[in-house]
Amino acid sequence: MKNISLSSSVAVACVAAAMLAACVTAAGSSVTSTLPTLTLALNGHSVTVAGPLQSGAVNVISTVSVKHTEPTLIRLNPGTPFAALRRPARRSPRTRRSQLPRPLRSDRLRHQRQQGNHQYADRLQPGNYIAVDLSSSSPNPPHAAFTISQAPHPAALPKADATISAIEFGFRGPRTLHDGELVRFENDGFLVHQIQGIGVKNAKSAKHLTALLLAGNDNEAQKVGITAPEFAGPLSPGGAQQELINERPGVYLLVCIMRTQDGREQTQLGMERTIHIIR
Repeated sequence: MKNISLSSSVAVACVAAAMLAACVTAAGSSVTSTLPTLTLALNGHSVTVAGPLQSGAVNVISTVSVKHTEPTLIRLNPGTPFAALRRPARRSPRTRRSQLPRPLRSDRLRHQRQQGNHQYADRLQPGNYIAVDLSSSSPNPPHAAFTISQAPHPAALPKADATISAIEFGFRGPRTLHDGELVRFENDGFLVHQIQGIGVKNAKSAKHLTALLLAGNDNEAQKVGITAPEFAGPLSPGGAQQELINERPGVYLLVCIMRTQDGREQTQLGMERTIHIIR
């Protein structure tokens, strides 16, 4: 789908980037309380990064003082200069997301948030990073460059309660998730995949939405969805995200709206799956 205009957490199609190795969304949870803390502060004009800059699992707290920012962590490929970020900067925010230059397509962690704090845990690999607000239309969007060094004893992430895997072209794992459980979303395929959720009224609506997506009828598909939780942003092969499920119980469709080399959205190749979230 080109986009699903439902909320600030909507995922935009064509994001050709790979996620960090693993992430745990744990807002308001004690899951990450024992991890080192890395802070990101965004005000629409600047980005500030503070805390221990070492590899391994860290507790990340992003503080946003304006609406509709898009805090993003990008790990650069080895040998890529920090200035590479400016290559896509003269395009619109949506185009910049979809056309990040290849040197930036290593790791990307996207959190589109309203004002306030958001807390999650993330496993950082050693390397050069950029924290950037991709919602900005400025030729030089607010960003901060920093380097993650190798920790002598990297912290580990907690064990997940359930696992959903993306493959070509579908999903594996339980069809029922529980509100409040820690779920691992991973890419077991060979292409970059995203695991986007679309909340619908009932199973009949999920079947109808699946048919629309298979047919590439994005305009009608946007009318069926109620909510759009993003369970995992673009994941490179072997990449994963973990998060505490806190969505309203109901029927959801898991989809991947990344595009293939021939321009088709992966939903047109059957990458949809109906799941239930219960208490």
